[in-house]
Amino acid sequence: MQIDHDVLSKLEKLSHLRIDKSKQEEVIAQLSDIVAYVENLGELETDHLDAAFSTLTGGTPLREDIPVTDPSISASILEHAHQHADDFFVVPAII
Repeated sequence: MQIDHDVLSKLEKLSHLRIDKSKQEEVIAQLSDIVAYVENLGELETDHLDAAFSTLTGGTPLREDIPVTDPSISASILEHAHQHADDFFVVPAII
């Protein structure tokens, strides 16, 4: 994919950003380098890899989930919350 002024103009419109005229050539060069790098990833042979492939032996390391039992720690954390009730953060419902 070739990044030119037309593509940059479309990207500006989609991102609601304006790139200064003096910086446009530099941004085009940087975006072209990024696209070229990503296109190189397409040359990798990954057909033989399992979808759950990981470079970590034994999977992702997990820490033990230990609840905080010191009430002063919970209270100091909740002091910084925008809104809280009892010992819980109150956040807007996202549905």
